[in-house]
Amino acid sequence: MHHPRPTPRFEPPRSTRVRLVRAQRLARRRLEAGQGAGRAARGARGMTLIEILIVLAIIGVVMGGVLAGTGQLASSRLRQSSTTLAGAIRVGYTQATATSRSVRLVLDMDDQTFWLEQADRPMLVQSKGASAAGGAEGATNAEQEAEAETARIVKGPVAPKARFQAIEPAGVAVSAKQKGPKPLARGIAFRAVQAAHDAEPRTKGRAYIYFWPGGQTERASVQLFVCGKSAEERSRCGVDDATTMTLDVAPLTGKVTAHDGARDLAKQPTTDEEASDRVDTGGGL
Repeated sequence: MHHPRPTPRFEPPRSTRVRLVRAQRLARRRLEAGQGAGRAARGARGMTLIEILIVLAIIGVVMGGVLAGTGQLASSRLRQSSTTLAGAIRVGYTQATATSRSVRLVLDMDDQTFWLEQADRPMLVQSKGASAAGGAEGATNAEQEAEAETARIVKGPVAPKARFQAIEPAGVAVSAKQKGPKPLARGIAFRAVQAAHDAEPRTKGRAYIYFWPGGQTERASVQLFVCGKSAEERSRCGVDDATTMTLDVAPLTGKVTAHDGARDLAKQPTTDEEASDRVDTGGGL
């Protein structure tokens, strides 16, 4: 009986089989690499988002700290200027007593500076006059114009006016080149000043606080606040207890009392009790 011969199975050459196996392995590796890259990319995107959130949170914390620190720094400069100005008032009061000569503290609200001056002769302060100088010789164009207008209205002989010259705290007169107005701290400005001889609070130009021999000064108030130097900036600055301080000067002792916020400026006392320093309570500087 004849049996058919089985058809022989085709087998590729060994070299071909090797190439096929290598191609399969390479394809598998590429597939696995692609899947791994996808997982890595997804992981990378997730980490980037988390990192962004963390960075934003850190920025928020830092900015909050910076803003809080800025407010504290401004408040510190405000108190520093208040303390320095109170010291100048005490020096002026002591200087007038020690030298038996009239002394005044000049407050320049345009340049935000202050300094002490001493008179060359005795003087009486004129209250409620048009000039801020209060009877002394005018130092600015505005004061000289006010004096000229007063002289035009008031006829007759006029006593010579006291002339003031800048002095150092020790009381030694200095030249124009040596003298240096003391500036307020950066970002601090005069808001308003009123002394007993002023009819209204002064907000620009110069204001003066006078000290007389025998240990007396005039009731005065000085308001400082956190603001820029220019008048335009000052008109936009807010006023509250955190950004404003008022310095009240007692007339009998020269004591300076500091108050947070903008308080009513000085008014001429109408009773003995109002004029007494004993009823003046508060944070003395």
